[in-house]
Parts: sequence; C-alpha cells; structure tokens
Amino acid sequence: MNIIISNSSNLPIYEQITQQIKTQILKGELKEGDALPSMRALAKDLKVSVITTKRAYNDLEQEGFIETIVGKGSYVASKNLELVREEKLKLIEEKFEEIIEIATISKISLKELKEILEILYKGD
Repeated sequence: MNIIISNSSNLPIYEQITQQIKTQILKGELKEGDALPSMRALAKDLKVSVITTKRAYNDLEQEGFIETIVGKGSYVASKNLELVREEKLKLIEEKFEEIIEIATISKISLKELKEILEILYKGD
C-alpha cells in the first residue's frame, strides 16, 4: 500500500492516511477482501505512532470501508462501494447547492457555471 504523509498538508496525519486508503479503495487499487497492513506495520512504515494508524483504521471501519477481524487483521469491506458512491454524490450535490447560491447572488449564469465546470473538470 502506497501512502505518502505530507508535512505541508493542513490535514492531520490520521486523516491523510484515511483519505489515501479511501481513494485507493474507490479507485479499485484495493479490492474487496484485500488485507491491509497491520496498524503496527503501517505505523512503522510511515514512521508515525500506532495511535495515529489506529485512529485512521477506526475511522475507515466506522465509515464502512474496512472491517477488522480480531486476531486476523483489517480487510477492505465487502459491499459498500455503491453506498460510498451515493455518499459522494450527496456531497457533490451539497457543494453544487452552495455554488448555485453563490452564483445566483453574484448573477453568474448557468451557462457560465457550465463553462467553469467543464474547464475545471477537463483540467484545462
């Protein structure tokens, strides 16, 4: 598992770990049933505290991305990629509502919003 901790990030280290594992699961780089490194092994690899990796794994488990079997380890949870996708869609809708509110106040047209979105989405 490839996780990079950035000292310049505004995110706490446990959140950096959590987000990178989530991303790997969502991209399919980590598949259902794949074993994650033990908390101790990951902490050693990343040169962080076991408490930090434990918090990241706990958050991932609470959000349904992984499941932990006592005495065996932590694994990418079966299922819930559809649920995860739904959560992401809901988050995107909430962000769009904020954007639409700002655009309406600023008298920015739907056409202009679409142009901005298209440019940003394509990375031009």
